[in-house]
Amino acid sequence: MELEVSLSSGDPQLDEAVQQWLTWDQNRWTRAQVVSLVASGRLDDLRSRLCGRMSFGTAGLRAPMGAGFNRINDLTVIQSTQGLYSYLCRYLGDFSSRGVVVGFDTRGQEESGCSSQRLAKLAAAVMLSRNVPVHLFSTFVPTPYVPYAVRRLGAAAGVMITASHNPKEDNGYKVYWCNGAQIASPHDKEILRCIEEQLEPWSPLCWDEELVDRCTLRTDPLTQINSCYMDELGSLCFHRDLNSSSPLKFVHSSFHGVGHSFVQQAFQVFGFAPPIPVPEQKDPDPDFSSVRCPNPEEGESVLELSLVLAEQENAPIVLATDPDADRLAVAEKSDGCGWKVFTGNELAALLGWWMFFSWKESQPEPANTQNVYMLATTVSSKILQALARVEGFHFEETLPGFKWIGNRIHELSKSGKKVIFSFEESIGFLCGSMVLDKDGVSAAVVVAEMASYLHSRHLSLNQQLHNIYKTYGYHLSKTSYVICNDPPTVKKIFGRIRNFDGQGSYPKTCGGVSIIHIRDVTTGYDSSQPDLKSVLPMSKSSQMITFTLQNGVVATLRTSGTEPKVKYYTEFCAAPGKSDQSRLEEELCKVTSALLDDFLEPEKNNLICRFI
Repeated sequence: MELEVSLSSGDPQLDEAVQQWLTWDQNRWTRAQVVSLVASGRLDDLRSRLCGRMSFGTAGLRAPMGAGFNRINDLTVIQSTQGLYSYLCRYLGDFSSRGVVVGFDTRGQEESGCSSQRLAKLAAAVMLSRNVPVHLFSTFVPTPYVPYAVRRLGAAAGVMITASHNPKEDNGYKVYWCNGAQIASPHDKEILRCIEEQLEPWSPLCWDEELVDRCTLRTDPLTQINSCYMDELGSLCFHRDLNSSSPLKFVHSSFHGVGHSFVQQAFQVFGFAPPIPVPEQKDPDPDFSSVRCPNPEEGESVLELSLVLAEQENAPIVLATDPDADRLAVAEKSDGCGWKVFTGNELAALLGWWMFFSWKESQPEPANTQNVYMLATTVSSKILQALARVEGFHFEETLPGFKWIGNRIHELSKSGKKVIFSFEESIGFLCGSMVLDKDGVSAAVVVAEMASYLHSRHLSLNQQLHNIYKTYGYHLSKTSYVICNDPPTVKKIFGRIRNFDGQGSYPKTCGGVSIIHIRDVTTGYDSSQPDLKSVLPMSKSSQMITFTLQNGVVATLRTSGTEPKVKYYTEFCAAPGKSDQSRLEEELCKVTSALLDDFLEPEKNNLICRFI
C-alpha cells in the first residue's frame, strides 16, 4: 500500500531523501517508521537516518536496525548486495559460476520487521535474481563458518549477517573475499562506490525472501561445512586420550547466540564429555534478556550466571562465546576464593605458549621454526614477540582488526609459511589457520585441552600464565575505553594530541615518564623509523596513535571501528627476570591514568568512562 507523505522541511536534501526512501522501501515496518518521523516533525532524527550512508569498518557494515540509509534494514542490505554483485562481476571473471556463501546469526528487531535470517534471504535473493549460485545456510551458524565455507567451496565471496557482540539494537553486513579473509582496502571502498552507483533495487525479486526456497541455484551447505569443519578441527587436538579421561568439568555460555550446539560438537571431536550449558543462555534470544550487554569481554559482571552454575557444578573453568561465536572469554576458579577472568592478552599468552609447545612436540627433533609464524594486532600484547625471540619462530604485527590478520595469513601461506596462532586483545583468537578469521568455537575446545593437560601436571591456567611470564618476561596490560557519541569531539581530541606542545608537536611525557617514540598510523608518521614513516599501512579513516615510553610501557589510543568508543591500551613489557609485579603494576597504572586524564580529558570532553 502506497503512503502519501509530503515533507517540506526547508532542507531539499532531506526532502529528497525521504521521497527516495518511501519510493524504494517495501518493508511496511520501516516505511511506517519514516512516515511517523515525518508526521511528528523529527527532522534531526530523519537527517541522522537518511542523509548519510554506512561505511566499512573493522568488521564490515554495522549500525542499528531500523529505517534509513544509515541503518541496517531490508533496503540497505539489498543495496549493499547489489554493489557487491557489481564489484564481483568487474573483478572476478568466474564469479557467476563460483557463487557466494551467505550466513546469519540470531539477531532481530520486531518493530523493524528485521531479522538476520530475513536479511540473509534478501541478500541471497539479490544474487539469485542475477543467476548467481548462492550457498545459503539453512539455520544460524557461527561467523567463522562463512569464511571457512568460502575457501572450502571455492566461492567468490561470503556475506555474514551479524553484529557479533554489539548491543541488541544493532546488526551488520560482513563481507569475505574469495581468499576467505574479510575484505580490506581497496575492495571495501570500491564496493561502497558500486553500492552508490545502483541504489534502486533492480528487480521485484530482490524483495522476495521465499525465492531461496524455490530457486535451484540455492544450495544449503550446512551439513557438508559442519562435517568438514569438525573433521579439520581434529588437527588441533593433541591429547585425545587424556581428554577422554579428564576429571575437569567445564561450563559454557553461548550468550543467547549461535554457539551452543557447535561447541558441544567440538568437545566431542576432542574426546571430552560435553560442557555444561548455562540453561538461561543456551538458546537464541535476540533481546539477550539475561545480560546487560551481550559482550563477554566485559568480564565478571556479564558472566554472573555462568559463574554461579560453575560453583554449583564444581566446574573450575567457564568458557563463554559471544553471540556469533567468534570470540571467547575464559574464567578459572581461584585457589582461595572467587574467579580469575582472563584478559584477551593473558589468554593469548597461554594459547600462544600452548600452540607452540604442541606444535614442537609433534615435530621430529630438532624442530625447524624457520617457517613458523604467530600474528597479533598492534594494540595487542607483545608477549608473542617475547616468545618468538626466545623460541626462534617469527612474529608479525598488523593493524587492528582481524581482516588484516586473515589477509596476512593468506599471503604467508602462499609462500609456504605456517601460522600456528593469531590474536587480537579483544578476546579474538585463531588457533592454526583453518579459518582466516577469529574463531571462538575452536578456541574454546583448545583451551579445554590445555586446561586438562595442565591439570594432569598439577597446574592451573593462572599458574601456567605466571610460569610463562617468569620465562619470557612479565607483560602486564590494561585495556579500556570511553564512549563519545560526537565525532567532532573525537577529531578535536586527536588534533590536540598532535599539537600538544605547539603546532605539529606531540606530547613529550606521559605520567611524568619521557615518551621516546610516537607512531601515528592515521598520518603515517613514526618517529622510530629513519624516514619517519610508519611500517604499518597508513589508515586515514580511523584515529590511532601509539606512544613508547622510556620505562618500557607501550600506550595506544584509537577509535573503535564498530562502536562510538575511543579505546586505550597500555602494556608494561618487562625483561625476563624482572618480576616485581606490584611495582610494574604501579607504574602501569600511573601511565594509564595520565593517558586518560591528560590526553583524553573525559570531564572536559563529556566522555562516558567504562565502569564494570
